[in-house]
Amino acid sequence: MTIRFGLLGAGRIGKVHAKAVTGNPAAKLVAVSDAMPAAAQAIADQYGCDVRTIEAIAAAKDIDAVVICTPTDTHADLIEQFVKAGKAVFCEKPIDLSLARVKQCLEVVRAHKGTLMVGFNRRFDPHFQAVRGEIDKGTIGLVEMVVITSRDPGAPPVDYIKRSGGIFRDMTIHDFDMARFLLGEEVSEVSAMAAVLVDPAIGKAGDSDSVQVMLKTATGKMAVISNSRRATYGYDQRIEVHGSGGSVAAENQRPVSIEVATGAGYTRPPLHDFFMTRYTEAYAAEIAAFIDAMGGKAQASPSGEDGLLALALAEAALKSVAEGRVVKMSEIL
Repeated sequence: MTIRFGLLGAGRIGKVHAKAVTGNPAAKLVAVSDAMPAAAQAIADQYGCDVRTIEAIAAAKDIDAVVICTPTDTHADLIEQFVKAGKAVFCEKPIDLSLARVKQCLEVVRAHKGTLMVGFNRRFDPHFQAVRGEIDKGTIGLVEMVVITSRDPGAPPVDYIKRSGGIFRDMTIHDFDMARFLLGEEVSEVSAMAAVLVDPAIGKAGDSDSVQVMLKTATGKMAVISNSRRATYGYDQRIEVHGSGGSVAAENQRPVSIEVATGAGYTRPPLHDFFMTRYTEAYAAEIAAFIDAMGGKAQASPSGEDGLLALALAEAALKSVAEGRVVKMSEIL
């Protein structure tokens, strides 16, 4: 069975998902829609699909599922529209910047028995999955502490910062989901610090560019997240999990994993320069998992509830920074 897809949004992340869909033998990209006709046409020309309006895709009999890659403030409305239209929905994170709106949206999904998967692609990275695999096998005993380092090569434009919802909702939200994925327990307390160390314009826009977050579960397990909008050496993506019987870690990845030794010393190639190359395999794997969910082989995961809980952690971090204290998740949810 071939799953027929509609793509909503032909920007940077839309192009990533177009590649993932068309690269899967169980999928076919039927149509693309974007507010910028030229962007939609470029994907249509590259992959041989139609350009259609969102309304036409919703009504189409030849489309089974959609991938939502539009601006964040459209996500919840589009999820509801397409669930009501009987389409399975894959939506980029976050579902919305408002917890209340996310809860409302998920009620609609449940009422229509819809399929919704949220794009926390890092769960599907083979290196991070291997870490989780060692945890599941009991190799390192019981998880006690998690360390997540996530630093971008450079900050996005300030215009993007202003509409992003802030670093916790836009960037750290991936790490909140990864912390839940690795801890195996829900977070009960959040403590966060934030600063503007990269670009004063980001501070003037009401955001931070450098943050540290401490998460704690009810049983005492802890996770530390380090984020920066600047890493001069490349896209810095590392995790380490310490347990009662050992530890397991995933190091930074490079386009070519070699080491050169000369009289001048040891050198290795630079890191990937951003998420589009670093997480290529993850994007392909998450679309494959979505197709499996549609075929009844698995539950759609990460789910809408996962999206809600990651956003709740972002809200707790914002509150912690604003009030300078530890925030209990019972205050947020």
